[in-house]
Amino acid sequence: MKNENIIIYIMMLGTFGVLSTEMGVVGILPQIAEYFNVNITQAGLFVSLFALTIAICGIFMPLVFSKFDRKKSFILVLAIFTIFSTIGAFVTDFNIALICRIIPAIFHPIYCGLALTVAAEIVEPEKAQDAVSKVIMGVSAGMIVGVPITTFVATNFGYQYAMMWFSIVTLIALIATIIFFPSLPGKEQSYGGQVSVAKTGIFIISTLGVIFLNAGMYTSYSYISEFLNAITNIFGSELSIVLFIYGIASIAGNWIGAKLLNSNTNKTVLSFPIIFSILLLGVFTFGSMKIPTIILMALWGLLAGIGNDIAQYWMVSAAPQAPEFANGIFLSMGNVGVTIGTTIAGAVVLSMGVQYVMLAAIAVLILDLILLFIRTNRYTTEA
Repeated sequence: MKNENIIIYIMMLGTFGVLSTEMGVVGILPQIAEYFNVNITQAGLFVSLFALTIAICGIFMPLVFSKFDRKKSFILVLAIFTIFSTIGAFVTDFNIALICRIIPAIFHPIYCGLALTVAAEIVEPEKAQDAVSKVIMGVSAGMIVGVPITTFVATNFGYQYAMMWFSIVTLIALIATIIFFPSLPGKEQSYGGQVSVAKTGIFIISTLGVIFLNAGMYTSYSYISEFLNAITNIFGSELSIVLFIYGIASIAGNWIGAKLLNSNTNKTVLSFPIIFSILLLGVFTFGSMKIPTIILMALWGLLAGIGNDIAQYWMVSAAPQAPEFANGIFLSMGNVGVTIGTTIAGAVVLSMGVQYVMLAAIAVLILDLILLFIRTNRYTTEA
């Protein structure tokens, strides 16, 4: 397709804006609590309700919108994000502000799910994974880089400007979509035909594989700041720098992951939990030493980016005839995995100590390796 690179870069910007809106508030929960005069747990609803809404709506919203013109769907979602982030910047009632978070979250899976599908559709088949990985770079940048940017804006200018920062990014993506994005018709395939793939063995085992892949990654990562504080004695600006290095490495990992999946899919998938477990064992062993831990964090970020590519590929390759539905499930089950991993990590931190989350994550990754192995060996011909 002509101008395919422009289309992909617009979707990268769009996913960056959408994910920054979702995850950016992670770093400003104290400012949110102060602004609305609520406690920190209530402020946390800005994150948890957003994620829960995605987990639910990711199952069906991309599927529902799969029949509509892609450009119109993207414009709708970006307009909703821009409008409600702007409203959220000026309301003073906490409950209304929560509604301004939940409504965009309903539409979040539409943009991300369809962007991943469109990226694969507009290029030659051999370039599909590279194109998808670029969109996932936007996702990673929003999740990782969006947090320190939002924190900087809120710290220096206040909560309202942080919300307007979200609006500005999605507004730019909206304008670019209106001007440069071509009309791309949806698919005529019936909803029932797409959903029917959920009954297949390959799809069920792939879904479980993605859940536990994300659970393993987030069992280790969800309390990483606490780990670096308590075990490695990394605080403040030094902590921000280490997490930024992790984020940049994660974006690079998205690019590397696409190359590895194209060259040797099964070896990449099956070796990932093993290599990641070895890295976590290294963090557990050398976590009290600052320089080795920083090096391991950079490698960790690289692997996290590769892991995101693997999870997305694993779902879509299980249902190539229904990519919108598969990408929606990828987003939804990814959030389920994050919830499971965070819950496991919280229990381990309370009962044993933060350093032991690394060993708990390895146990989850071993379970995931079994699921990935079953899919690879039993359903190779179906994939």
